[in-house]
Amino acid sequence: MEKETLALHETMETHEILNFKTVCLLRSKLMQALCFDNDLKALMEKDVQQSIKDVNELVSFYKQNEILH
Repeated sequence: MEKETLALHETMETHEILNFKTVCLLRSKLMQALCFDNDLKALMEKDVQQSIKDVNELVSFYKQNEILH
């Protein structure tokens, strides 16, 4: 059975989502240094941790579905 791969547009969309999540992660991490409110800092840290999980999942998905075009 042949392995299914992503179509070109799906690969591009996955890449765009990965870029977006990476930028969000970096922004949250950088903004934590400027924040003085501990509750807000904790919320941003939670966002950072979730974003790391999301990025890792997307990278894993992206690698599993690499195309050979």
